[in-house]
Amino acid sequence: MDGLWWLSSEAHTARLAAAVGGTCPWQQAGPRLLFLSGELGAGKTTLAAALLESLGAQETVRSPSYALIETYSLPAGLAVHLDCYRLGDARELEQLGLRDYFTDRTLWLVEWPERVAGALPVPDLALRLELAGEGRSCRIEARTSIGQGWLALVRQQLPSQS
Repeated sequence: MDGLWWLSSEAHTARLAAAVGGTCPWQQAGPRLLFLSGELGAGKTTLAAALLESLGAQETVRSPSYALIETYSLPAGLAVHLDCYRLGDARELEQLGLRDYFTDRTLWLVEWPERVAGALPVPDLALRLELAGEGRSCRIEARTSIGQGWLALVRQQLPSQS
């Protein structure tokens, strides 16, 4: 199951991010994983920042491009924002101490997951952002049963174009 959204502005991106964040199934056991893919400038960090802000992140949301990982305390739990762009291979993930963050009530936002293919669990949702004319498109694919329910809730809040 997947859905496609046309994002003609930052406001549309924020609306989609709020729908994804607002329907996050925190009550399910284990962490929730979102993979964010797309070329440079496609809007991965913009979407992640809008999602974290919609969930109540009080800190300024920064791109984790240089730190590789940023964490945010949220009213519902913890968010881990990971950027894998500068990683050479999946073995480098081990040095970041990420195992400590695979807990209940943790939301993972992983940019450039293809750089560490196979090293992370299957994501609940995989979001693919692409430049499309004056805006962007975002295809969301559910990859777990939890992701299927989550995507169905997102579609109820914000119907997709597919």
